Amino acid sequence: MSSGPAYNDEKGSSLGEPEYGHDPASGGIFSSDYKRHDDLKEMLDSNKDSLKLEAMKRIVAMIARGKNASELFPSVVKNVACKNIEVKKLVYVYLVRYAEEQQDLALLSISTFQRGLKDPNQLIRAGALRVLSSIRVTIIVPIMMLAIKEAASDMSPYVRKTAAHAIPKLYSLDLDQKDQLIEVIEKLLADKTTLVAGSVVMAFEEVCPERIDLIHKNYRKLCNLLIDVEEWGQVVIIDMLTRDPRTQVLNPNHNEILLEENPEKGFYGTDEEDSKQEEADAVVLPKRKPYVMDPDHRLLLRNTKPLLQSRNAAVVMAVAQLYFHLAPKAEVGVIAKALVRLLRSHSEVQFVVLQNVASMSIKRRGMFEPHLKSFYIRSTDPTQIKVLKLEVLTNLASETNISTILREFQTYIKSQDKDFVAATIQAIGRCATNIDEVRDTCLSGLVQLLSNRDELVVAESVVVIKKLLQMQPAQHSDIIRHMAKLIDNIMVPMARASILWLIGEYCEHVPKIAPDVLRKMAKSFTSEEDIVKLQIINLAAKLYLTNSRQTKLLTQYVLNLAKYDQNYDIRDRARFIRQLIVPTEKSGVLNKYAKKLFLAQKPPPVLESSFKDRDHFQLGSLSHLLNSKASGYQELPDWPEAAPDPSVRNVEVPEWTKPSSREKRKEKVEKPFYSESEGESEPTESADSESPTTSESEESAGGMESESASESEEEESEEEEGKSDRQKKKKKGQKEKSKHGDESEDSGQSEGGDKEKKRNEEESSSSSPSSSEESSSENSSSESEPEENSDSDPGKKHKRKSVAKLPSGSLKAKKKEISLLDLDDFSGPSVPTTTPSPNTFSKSLNLDLQGLTLSNSNLPSEMSSPSLGRVKTYELLHRLTGEGLAVRYHFNRRPFSPDQAMVSVQMQFTNNSDMDIRHLHVNEPKLHSGMRMQGFKEIDVLQPGDVASEAMGIDFCDSTQAANFQLCSQTRQFYMSIQPPVGELMMPIFMTENSFKKEQGKLMGMNEINEKLTLTEQCRSDQAVVQRVLSTANLGRVPCGQSDEYRFAARTVSGGALVLITLVTKDNGAAQLTVNCEKMVIGTMMAKEIVETLTQ
Repeated sequence: MSSGPAYNDEKGSSLGEPEYGHDPASGGIFSSDYKRHDDLKEMLDSNKDSLKLEAMKRIVAMIARGKNASELFPSVVKNVACKNIEVKKLVYVYLVRYAEEQQDLALLSISTFQRGLKDPNQLIRAGALRVLSSIRVTIIVPIMMLAIKEAASDMSPYVRKTAAHAIPKLYSLDLDQKDQLIEVIEKLLADKTTLVAGSVVMAFEEVCPERIDLIHKNYRKLCNLLIDVEEWGQVVIIDMLTRDPRTQVLNPNHNEILLEENPEKGFYGTDEEDSKQEEADAVVLPKRKPYVMDPDHRLLLRNTKPLLQSRNAAVVMAVAQLYFHLAPKAEVGVIAKALVRLLRSHSEVQFVVLQNVASMSIKRRGMFEPHLKSFYIRSTDPTQIKVLKLEVLTNLASETNISTILREFQTYIKSQDKDFVAATIQAIGRCATNIDEVRDTCLSGLVQLLSNRDELVVAESVVVIKKLLQMQPAQHSDIIRHMAKLIDNIMVPMARASILWLIGEYCEHVPKIAPDVLRKMAKSFTSEEDIVKLQIINLAAKLYLTNSRQTKLLTQYVLNLAKYDQNYDIRDRARFIRQLIVPTEKSGVLNKYAKKLFLAQKPPPVLESSFKDRDHFQLGSLSHLLNSKASGYQELPDWPEAAPDPSVRNVEVPEWTKPSSREKRKEKVEKPFYSESEGESEPTESADSESPTTSESEESAGGMESESASESEEEESEEEEGKSDRQKKKKKGQKEKSKHGDESEDSGQSEGGDKEKKRNEEESSSSSPSSSEESSSENSSSESEPEENSDSDPGKKHKRKSVAKLPSGSLKAKKKEISLLDLDDFSGPSVPTTTPSPNTFSKSLNLDLQGLTLSNSNLPSEMSSPSLGRVKTYELLHRLTGEGLAVRYHFNRRPFSPDQAMVSVQMQFTNNSDMDIRHLHVNEPKLHSGMRMQGFKEIDVLQPGDVASEAMGIDFCDSTQAANFQLCSQTRQFYMSIQPPVGELMMPIFMTENSFKKEQGKLMGMNEINEKLTLTEQCRSDQAVVQRVLSTANLGRVPCGQSDEYRFAARTVSGGALVLITLVTKDNGAAQLTVNCEKMVIGTMMAKEIVETLTQ
C-alpha cells in the first residue's frame, strides 16, 4: 500500500522535530500550524490496530501531561467500536475525560456504549458504564439508570464497583432519581465483596446520608470487611460508622460526665460535708446506671483498632477520630502512639495531625503526656508546624512537666524565625496564666526579654507582660516602672499602646512616672500610630481624674491635638472624653461617674487556646481544619438517652457462612487480645469500678498493649495447669517460714519481704483466690521494676536463697549496711532483700543512725536521724467520722524499701470503739496520671483500744496533687486523700561545696528563684535557722566556709530532680533566699514554704 511508506516518512520527520504533544516547552500553543495532530489522526484512521494502539497511547500520555487533546475527539470516538480490547480501553479512558465537553459527538456513539455494557470483558463493561455516566446530558438519564441497575447485578465486583461510582454522577445530574438510586444503593450495600464496600458507602454518603436505617442490616458486615477494604474505602466507611453508633448506642462516658457535673465534694471525708454529699449522691445515683457496652459498639472498636498500624495516614486519622468520639475514656489512649507516629511523615500530614492533636489535648491531656518529647520543635520544621507544636506543648503543660516545657521555650526564643519567637512568648504567657506556681518565674523571664536586641521580641513580651500584670498589679509595680522607661526605645505600635494602657490603668502605683510619660507622649502625639494615640488620650483622661493638679494642662493640650486629627475615631474619642471628664454647664449626669467609668476594676484577660471549642466539629474533617462549617459537612448526632432496639442489626447468617470449628477455636485463642476492653461489656459502674491496676495502666500508658494481654493468657493457663505444684511449693514455703522464725519477725511485716518470699517460692504465676494478698503486692511491685529482672536469672535466685539462710547476727549487719548506703545516696537502686519496714526498725539500727554524722555539726540530731525526733502528724480520719476508727499519718522521711521512687507515709490506726475492726486495707486508688500507690499490708483485726502502725508508699510524680483512695474495713468504706507538702517530696543528698557551686551554675535563669525576707527575732541563730528549714523540707546540709551562709541539697524522690537552697543572712535580720531547681514548680513552691517558715 502506498499509504505505508507515506506514513513512515511522515513519522520519521515528526520524530526529528520537537513534537507538540510531547514537548511542554515548545511554542506549539501559539503556532498557527493547524496540522500538528495530523499524524495522530492518520494513525487513528488506519486499518492497523497496532497503529491505533500507538496513537491512543500517545494521546493518553498527552492528557496525563495536561495537554489539550480535545481536537482529536472525532477521530477517537470513531474507534469506540474497535474490536481490539486494548484500543477500546484507551478510547474509553479518553472519552471519560472529554465526553462532557463534546456531548453531541459522544451521543452519536451511545448505542456503541450500550453494546459495550454487554461485552464479555469486565473491563469493557465497566469502561462503557464509566463513559456513559460521564456524558452530562439529561436526555440519557433513563439509559444511565437502566445501565446502573444492570451493572449493580453484574457478576464482576469491578463492574458493581463502577456502578456505585456512577450513582453520585447520576444523582447530581437529576435529583428526581433519588428514590430509584436508593434502591440500587440498598442492593449494593448487601454486597459481600471488599471491592464494592467502600464505593457504595461513598455513594450512600453523597445521595442519602440521612437514611441511616439502610446501614443497620449491613453494620456488622461492614465492620468485619473493614480490614480488607482498600485504604480510601476504609476512610469513607470509618467516617460513616462514626456517626451511626451515635444514634444507636449509649454514651460510654455518660457516668463520667455526671461525675464531672456533680464532683464528689465530700471525697475528703469532712464532717460538715457528709450530709451535703449524701444529698448530692441521692440526686446523682439514680442517673448513674451500670453501663453495659453494646456488643456491636465493641465490634466496631475491636475491628478498627488494628488499622491504627495502617501505612495510610488518612486511615490512621479516621480511626483516631472514631475512637475519640465513640470509645470509653479509658480506651482512647491507644490512638496517641499512632498519631505520634504520623508526626514523622510529610509536613502536610503533620499539619493535619497536629491540628487534631491540639483539639484532643485540651480534653484528654493525659493521653499525650507520655509522648511530650515527640512535640519538641526541630529547626527544620516549617513555621506553621512550629506554631501547632507550641500549641500542643502549651495544652500539655502541667505542674509536673512545666519546668521541662519552659526550658524548651527558653531555647525557642533564640530562633531566627520571628513569628515563631512571638508565638513562643505568647505560649509562655498562657503557661503562666494556667499554672500559678510559675507565674512569677515566667514574668521575671519575660522582663529579661525586654532587654533583647530584637524589637519584635521586646514588643511581644510587653504585650504578654501586660496581660500577666493585670492578674496581680500591686505586687509588680517595679515592672511597670521598668516598662515605662522603655517607652523611648520601643517603636512597635502595639507594644507602645500596651505600656501606655498599663501606666494609665495602674497610675496609682507609679504616681511620679505617669505624668512624665504623658509629657513625652504629648510631644510626639502627631507622629504616633492611631492605636497609640487612642491610648495617649486614655492615659491623659485617667491622670486628669487622679492627678489633675499636675496633668490638667497636659490633658487639655492632648485633647486639642486630637480634636483636629485626621482619623475620625480619634476626633470622636477626644470630644467624648472632654465632655465626660471636664465639668461644664452643659455636661450631664455622666460627669459624676467619670472616675468609675475610667478606673473601674477590669477583669484579667483569659488566655485560651484557639482550639478550645473546635471539637464540636468532627475531628479530621475539613470543617475542623478551617474552624468553620464547610459545605456538605454533617454534624455528629447527639447520643440517645435510651438505647434503641439492637435487633435492627440482626441478620440471618446462611449455614455455609458460619465459622468452622477451627475458626471458632482460633477466635477463642485470640479473644484475650481484647480482654482489657471487652471487660467493659459486662455490667460495671463505668470506669469507677475497674480494678486499680487496669485504670492506672490505661490512663498512664494509653491502654494496655498486646504483650500484657498475652501475659494474662499465660497466667490463666498456668493457673489451670499448675495448681498442685503451687500447693506443694506453698507447703514447702510454710516449713521454711517456721524454720527461720527469727528472720520472719524482722522482715515478714513489710511488703518487700512478702515479695521476696514469693519470688523464692514461685516464678511470676498469677494470683490464686487463696493468695490475694500476695498477688496484690506482686501487682504493685511489677509497675516499678521490669518482670524479666525479677527472677529470670537463676544465679540471682540462688543468691537470694542463701541470704535468707544467714544467721541472725549477720542478717542485722546486712540490714545496717543497706540502710547506710541508702542514706548516702537515696537516688540509688533499691535492694529489696530483707530491709525492714519503717515500723519494725531494730534498736541497734536506730543507735547506728543516731551516731552517724551525715553533715555539719550545726545540724540537729533529730533531723539527721529521720527515725528519731519530732514529726508533724496529720489527721486523715476523725474518730467520729470513722465510727470509732481514727487514722493519722506522717511522712517518716525514710526510703520506702519496696520502691525507692515512692514517698514513705506512716499510717497510725486507733480503734476507739468497743468492737473489733476487721480487714483494714486500701482499695480503688483514684490517682492522677503517672502517680502510683502501694498500699499497706491488710490488718486482719484491730481490737478495741489497740493502735497499729503501717507504712504505705505513694509515687506523687513530683507534684503536690492529692492521692485519693478508699480505706475499707469489713463493713465501711472511707474516702481518703493525702496531699504532700512540697518539702516531703524530696530526699537529702550530701555533696561538697565545690560540687554544690558547680551544679548551681547549671541551674540559672528560669530555674533560679530569688526571694528577699526578714528573719524574725527567734530565728536569727544558726541552730534556729537550720532547724526551721529542715522542719519544712527533707534536705541535707552542705558544708559552707562562710558563717552567714547556709546551703542545703536534695533530690526529688520520684524524678530525681536536683534542689539546691542557699540562704544568706545580712544585718538586722535581712536575708536572701535562692532556690535552684530543675523543676520550676517545685522550686517556686519550696521558696514560698521556706519564706513562710522563716518569717512567722
